[in-house]
Amino acid sequence: MALALVPDFEKRTGHKVTIDNDTASALALRIEGGESFDVVVATPVAIERMFRAGKIAPATATNLARVGIGVAIRDGAAAPDISTLDAFKRAMLAARAIAYTDPASGGTAGAYLALQFEQLGIAAELRPKSVLVKGGLSAERLLTGEADIALQPVSELLMVKGARVIGPLPAAIQTFIVYTGGVGAMSREVAAAEALLAAFSGPDALAVLKAKGMEPAVRD
Repeated sequence: MALALVPDFEKRTGHKVTIDNDTASALALRIEGGESFDVVVATPVAIERMFRAGKIAPATATNLARVGIGVAIRDGAAAPDISTLDAFKRAMLAARAIAYTDPASGGTAGAYLALQFEQLGIAAELRPKSVLVKGGLSAERLLTGEADIALQPVSELLMVKGARVIGPLPAAIQTFIVYTGGVGAMSREVAAAEALLAAFSGPDALAVLKAKGMEPAVRD
C-alpha cells in the first residue's frame, strides 16, 4: 500500500520518503533499540508496544487497512482445490513444498499459520517440506522452484510477478491482519509525517487498498 501511495505524496508535497520493510516484531525491536523514524506501519500489537516504550507520538495511532492470508502458486501451474477446510488440508499435504514466513522471524502470518497447521493435525507432515522465509516475500520461492505453494497476506503475494493468488484461506481458519500507522515521538518532520499518515488513510487510498488485495480497517 505504502509503495503505491508514496509517489503521489512526494509529488504533491516535495518531501522525499524512504521506505524500509521488516516484520512487525523486528520493527519494534529496531525502534526500541533507538532507530529513528517518522512514520511506522505495523500490527496494532507492535504499535502498542512501541507506544508504551515512548516511541509513538500520543493520539497518532491510526488503523489503516486489513488483509487476509492467501494462497498462491506459480502462474501457469495447476491450481489445487482450497475451497473447503478439508480440501485445503489435502492440498497442503499433497504439495511438494510450501513457503511461508518463518514464525521465528516475528511474522504475524507465519506464526498464525504454524498454529493452524498444529490445530489441523498436519504440522508434522508439513514440517520437512516447509520453506521458511525470513522477512521476505514467500511467493518468490515459487519462481525459484523452491516451493509450489506460497502462503502470506494477499497483499504480499500480489507483489510478486509470476505468482498467481488462487484464493484466501478457507473461512474456518481465515484471519485478518490489521495494519496500523503511527508518527514517531522523536520525529523531526512531524507535519510531514502526519500528512503522510493521513495520505495512507485518506479517500485516495481506497482504490489502492482494493488493488492490493486489502480493505479499510475498522477505525477506533
